[in-house]
Amino acid sequence: MRFGDPQAFWLLLLAPVCVVFYIWAFRRRRRALADFGSPALMEKLTSATSRVRQRVKAALAVVGFIFLALALVQPQFGTRLELLHRRGVDIMVALDTSLSMLAEDIKPNRLQRACYEIEAFIDRLEGDRVGLIAFAGRSFVLCPLTLDYGAAKLFLDTIDTEMIPVRGTAIAEAIQTGTRALGAQERKYRVLVLITDGEDHAGDPVAVAEEAAEAGVRIFSVGVGTPEGELIPMREGGRVDYMKDRQGNIVKTRLDEATLEQIARITDGVYLRASAGGVGLDAVYDQIAEMEKKELESRKYTQYKHRFQWPLALALVCFVSEALLSDRRRGRREWRGRFQ
Repeated sequence: MRFGDPQAFWLLLLAPVCVVFYIWAFRRRRRALADFGSPALMEKLTSATSRVRQRVKAALAVVGFIFLALALVQPQFGTRLELLHRRGVDIMVALDTSLSMLAEDIKPNRLQRACYEIEAFIDRLEGDRVGLIAFAGRSFVLCPLTLDYGAAKLFLDTIDTEMIPVRGTAIAEAIQTGTRALGAQERKYRVLVLITDGEDHAGDPVAVAEEAAEAGVRIFSVGVGTPEGELIPMREGGRVDYMKDRQGNIVKTRLDEATLEQIARITDGVYLRASAGGVGLDAVYDQIAEMEKKELESRKYTQYKHRFQWPLALALVCFVSEALLSDRRRGRREWRGRFQ
């Protein structure tokens, strides 16, 4: 046997309190009657009330409370085996952590807003495995594919622009890392969500996307930023400066939509552009929800049977009986014989 809410056992401590209350109430009633008049007179005036019935009603109320507390404990005994099937797709989320993601054209900045959206995206998943990739000039798997969404969100909280020392944005390498992390067992049920501003500084992301398409990976690319460009603030203490190149010129980060659209098209995915209202992962989720699912896990587990109905039924019987039971004595009729 086990209990669903063992903390409810503390309610049983109130049962002795109820008993003490009823004892005190009965004694106070007797003292009040004794103070009101002579015992013989009070006995005649209260002869219609049965003290035994009053005690029975009090006992029913206390016992009903005890059974109610036992029902709240949620006793469980007796088991049955159930087979749990979990279906879904494998999703790797690759997030750009380069310095350009500090641009504030999306508040509070591109990186923080993307993290908020990814967390909300994970909360919507039901049965899909999810993993995280962080990339800048290099890329690595931050969280492998997992069904533990809480663990994935813990890894997400560690992301910042300092975690990868190699500067730049290597989208091609991120796609390769994501394709390897998704495995090569099947040619479907695999998704790579690529969140970046699209400014690639190494490799050929289009050629790598073609390889991913051959492996059966669909890429949903999310462009963060604007084609017009945005300055990259560099904050140190209370001072704000803007990122500059080696010649001392202020750098602007521009969204490369053409490359991201081509990557999505090659892999039969979808390109979405982030806006001030959000990164757009809700639309990505809607697309993924329509995909064919595979069975990710089948597990037998023991399910305990709830038995709270029994003490609850006994508690109701006690309370109803207490309410219906009168504390008045049964009337006695004296037979005087037949009238002549």
